[in-house]
Amino acid sequence: MSVKLDFSTLNLMDALDLAILVEAEAHERYKFFVEQIGRRYDVDAASIFETMAMNEEKHGRQLNDRRQALFGDKPKRVSSAAIFDVEAPEFGAPSWNMSPLKAFQLALASEEKAYQFYDEAIKHVKDTTVLELFAELRDEETEHKRLIKNAMEALPPGSDKDLEDEDA
Repeated sequence: MSVKLDFSTLNLMDALDLAILVEAEAHERYKFFVEQIGRRYDVDAASIFETMAMNEEKHGRQLNDRRQALFGDKPKRVSSAAIFDVEAPEFGAPSWNMSPLKAFQLALASEEKAYQFYDEAIKHVKDTTVLELFAELRDEETEHKRLIKNAMEALPPGSDKDLEDEDA
């Protein structure tokens, strides 16, 4: 169960903590997908999820470094109960035979969810520094969507085909 979050009360530390939680949730979900469906070949759905997990982890680390530089070890006031599926794909979204194209489409939809989250949050933020951070994060999601679209366009022919059941 997620807790209703009042964006108007967030200060910069809270906003950074929230963003770190969003990235951590997405990172863990993508890692779960990799374990769930397993790797079969170089450019398969799991490899795409693995790349997305690394990207989410990297972004979370950057946000954490920023928080650490500004606020040190001050305790967090925002918990993971405040978020759910902000950027993380839905648990039941992947399938064992998912095509690389479908994996990228799932990742693209997740980046769009994160964009919408920050775009909607901006409407309720009162603190200027939080507004600037959320606008920056929203714009980063736009860049992430562009990168995913470019990767989709670079997929080799046949990447839209789900794997065949090897027992069939």
